[in-house]
Amino acid sequence: MTHKLTVALLFGGRSSEHSISCATAGGVLAAIDRERYNVIPIGITRDGAFVLEEDDPARFALNQAELPEVFDNGSRVRWPESTLSRQLTVTDGAGLDSRSLGNVDLVFPILHGPFGEDGTVQGLLELTGLPYVGSGVLASALGMDKHFTKTVFQQASLPVAPWRTITADDWAEAPGMAHAAIEELGLPVFVKPARAGSSVGVSKVSTRDQLAEAMRVALAEDDKVLIEAGLVGRELEIAVLQGRRGEPARASVAGEVLVRGRDFYDFAAKYLGAPGIDLVCPADLSATELAEMQRLAIRAFEAIDGAGLARVDFFHTADGWVINEINTMPGFTPISMFPSCWLASGYTYPQLIDELIEVALSRRGVRAA
Repeated sequence: MTHKLTVALLFGGRSSEHSISCATAGGVLAAIDRERYNVIPIGITRDGAFVLEEDDPARFALNQAELPEVFDNGSRVRWPESTLSRQLTVTDGAGLDSRSLGNVDLVFPILHGPFGEDGTVQGLLELTGLPYVGSGVLASALGMDKHFTKTVFQQASLPVAPWRTITADDWAEAPGMAHAAIEELGLPVFVKPARAGSSVGVSKVSTRDQLAEAMRVALAEDDKVLIEAGLVGRELEIAVLQGRRGEPARASVAGEVLVRGRDFYDFAAKYLGAPGIDLVCPADLSATELAEMQRLAIRAFEAIDGAGLARVDFFHTADGWVINEINTMPGFTPISMFPSCWLASGYTYPQLIDELIEVALSRRGVRAA
């Protein structure tokens, strides 16, 4: 009988993308091959407590009426005491009843946003010596911060939209900087938090009198904000998988976001089924266009020293390809573009999870069972 690997599935977290991470967990719990893996579901509450969660995909289904949530059930999951151990333990609310959850072979941190996707949890896992899916500390931090992502892409001669970065102090002490930015970039612009995802805190500014409200919304999420030139073109996304040791990274077919009745692809359209957006996968691209998009996506992945997986978002304009952003832990819900692109490329959902786990283990020099 094949030895089962034990996977700790880590989700929830302290960011505004908490519920999307929970929904991603529901998708993974439903799809992961139980004949190959034992799963330990570990939720992180909005206050940062690590709790042992129910192994129930339905518990974390994406519901418009009530978004999924990790609640504090009183349990506390404890990480290994040193790199010589891979044992997780759990205690009750009083810290009196402690039991072992066994040794962990791999951690799958499906966390979105700050305090999870930004290198913080990756640093914890590096300290404990546990193998994990996805990018390391540096790439996670770079991918989370749109200002530094664009800076690195520019250095790598990758095309990005013009932007200006405004801090909370800049806005409070010299708001003219932001007004000058929209004059320079030209309307419309997009105002977005530098370190947030899932379109949280993003606004489209079409007139100058909309800037103040857009800055207020973005600064509620982060103290650093990007003002980015609005681009006219097709909005396309593509998924990247790192190769196993000695193998190159590869990119999927592309998907397209068709905006028909909304200003942009916002949170409600991404996750709550709001009308006005159609997702098409595979996108209608020529072989030459797809090959160039795949090449640029892999270059972007390598430019930030990415690992495991990523989704790279593009605009295809009259002047060519422009990279909008890279997401080092993209949404994994059944309707998310990352799994959709790989499903259209020939993977099943369980096979995609297998591949992510096996790539992570091979890169750590661990052989999957």
